[in-house]
Amino acid sequence: MKDLTVKILVIGSGGREHAISWRLAKEGQQVFCAPGNPGTAQIATNIATVDYLAAAKTLQPDLTVVGPEAPLVAGVVDQFRAAGFPIVGPTQEAARLEASKIYSKDFMHRTGIPTARFVRVDTVADGLAALDGFEFPVVIKADGLAAGKGVIIAQTSTEAKQAVQSLGPRLVIEEFLQGEEVSFIVLSDGKNVVALEATQDHKAIGDGDTGPNTGGMGAYCDGRILTQNDIGIALDTVIYPAVRATGFTGFLYAGLMMTSSGPRVLEFNVRLGDPETQALMHRLDDDFAGALAGAASGQLATTALRWKPDPSVCVVVAAHGYPGTVRTGDQIHGLEAAGTEVFHAGTRIGSNGIETSGGRVLGVTASGHGLAEAVANTYSAVGRIHFDGMQYRRDIAKKGLKRWNTDTIGASGT
Repeated sequence: MKDLTVKILVIGSGGREHAISWRLAKEGQQVFCAPGNPGTAQIATNIATVDYLAAAKTLQPDLTVVGPEAPLVAGVVDQFRAAGFPIVGPTQEAARLEASKIYSKDFMHRTGIPTARFVRVDTVADGLAALDGFEFPVVIKADGLAAGKGVIIAQTSTEAKQAVQSLGPRLVIEEFLQGEEVSFIVLSDGKNVVALEATQDHKAIGDGDTGPNTGGMGAYCDGRILTQNDIGIALDTVIYPAVRATGFTGFLYAGLMMTSSGPRVLEFNVRLGDPETQALMHRLDDDFAGALAGAASGQLATTALRWKPDPSVCVVVAAHGYPGTVRTGDQIHGLEAAGTEVFHAGTRIGSNGIETSGGRVLGVTASGHGLAEAVANTYSAVGRIHFDGMQYRRDIAKKGLKRWNTDTIGASGT
C-alpha cells in the first residue's frame, strides 16, 4: 500500500489518534478523523461526529482504524464488518479482554497464560476478607474500563481496605510482582502477528512512580527494552495463546512484568497504548498503512516492521488538577516553538487560540542519537510550551538510562 493513496478513517480524539493520523499522513494517505482534535485538523480532515458507522457510510473509507477502547467494547468492529467496511480492531467478544479485569484474569487462568496469583470478588465485604490472603503491597483493580486509572497498589492494610471500598464492588485482587513493567504490543490478523517495538509507560502522576495512577504520563521506545529471547518467550507464552483462543484481530497490548521467572501479564488491552503510540509512531520506519490493511483483510504477510535506530521519548503534559478534578480553558503557548512533534490530546480551539480541554493535554515527542539525547530533546521541547497549571514528570525514561548506564538526564530533564 506504500505507493497507493487510500482513504483511511481514524476513530478517536486523543493523542494516540493524532499520532496514528500523523504517521499515515506522512505516508501520503488521505486521513479522516472522527471526531479528531485541533492537532489532527492540521494533518487530516476532522468529522465532528461519534456516529462512526454513519460517518463511514458517507465517507466510504478504504480502511478504518479504531484508537480508543470504548468503541471497541461497544462493538464498532462488528458493526463495520456487518456493513462491509474493512476495519482494524477486535470484535466485541474479544474486546472483553480489556472490558473486564475479571474476565481477563479468568481467561489467562484457563489458557495457562502466566500472570500474578489473584482472586476475583463481587462485593466489598468479600474484597475486604480476601485481603487476608495477600502480603503487602497488594494490587487492587476495578473490574471495568477505567481509562488506565482503575488500579491501586496498596502498601498497607489501611490503604488496601480504602482501595477495595473506593474501587469496588467487583474487583480483582492480586499479588504484587517484582520486576520491570514493559508494554508489548502486536498487530494481529486473527492468526498471524507482527510485534511492535517494546515500550515502557509511566503510569503514576509523580516522579519516581509516586502518587495516583493516571492514563500514562510518558513513554519511551528503545530497541533494547526487550531482548530477542524475551520477545520469543512473550510471543510463545502470552500472545499466541491469546490470539489462538480468541481469533484476535487488531492491536493486542500485553502489559508485562518482567520477573526473574519470565514475563507475567499484568493486563491485556485491545488497542494501541497511549502514550506508547506517540513514541512508536515516531520511531516507525515502514509501511504502516500496508500492515493495517493486512490485519483488516486477514492477510498480514509482513513478518517484521522496520524501526529507526534512534530511540524516541514522549512526555505527557497534563492540566491542573489531573488526575483528579481537572481545570480546563487554560490557553496554551509555544506549540509552534517546540521544534518537535506535539500530539494533541486534551485540547480545543478557544477564543484566543488552542486551550486545554482535558486531563492529559499534549504528548511532546522527540528522538535522538541514543536515549539520553532523545530525553534531552524532548524535555527541551517541553520547556518551550506553557499554560497555567501545566504539570509533567521529569523522569521519563530514567529507568532506561540507568539500566544501560547511559549519561544521566541533563538539566532540562531533572
